Amino acid sequence: MRLLRYIVAAVGGVSLIAIALFLKLCFDIDRQGRVDQAQPADAIVVLGAQVLPSGQAGPDLEARTAHAISLYQAGLAPRIICTGGVKGERSSAAAVAGNLASLCGVPQQAIFLADGSWKTQEDAAQTAAVMAQHGWQTAIVVSHPLHVYRAKLFFEREGIVAYTSPTTTDVDGIVQPWRAYYTVREGAGVLWPYLEQMGFPSHWTACLQELVYEHR
Repeated sequence: MRLLRYIVAAVGGVSLIAIALFLKLCFDIDRQGRVDQAQPADAIVVLGAQVLPSGQAGPDLEARTAHAISLYQAGLAPRIICTGGVKGERSSAAAVAGNLASLCGVPQQAIFLADGSWKTQEDAAQTAAVMAQHGWQTAIVVSHPLHVYRAKLFFEREGIVAYTSPTTTDVDGIVQPWRAYYTVREGAGVLWPYLEQMGFPSHWTACLQELVYEHR
């Protein structure tokens, strides 16, 4: 009986530590989204987001592209790299963002596509490949304020010096309970690659991936 109590206490203690660490991660995700690190860099990267069935940029992709264009016009980088693949028969997020940037006056020669990606990890890998071809090392990474923590993590793992620039630093302006949902979702997005590496069952990590990318 005493052994059972020790086991229960140990499991409870580990669970409390795990919860505390996850809450700390969520706090860091929230804090990163409140800071604009934009500074001179080799490129500005637009992370892919939803493309509407009409082929137009969804609200999030439009906001990301518009923010990247403003950074380009401010002279912080001489080029924009657009990421994101294709879902269904729609155009890729990269192509849609690139076209939008072109329509807004960014020269075609200053627009690069890192196409074929669907996850933030893949966005980082595809962008790293494009940057390596040209010898670029630094990038301003543009995304949703609650996404930039995860983006910075994956881009830095690819060897890119990443300065995050959220579409807004007004995280408090995100309506609850969506703010809490997005923060927890991003926390899951940070954790699932590590769970895969640790050998957790694929259907567990698949559930986390669906949670993170269902609205992308």
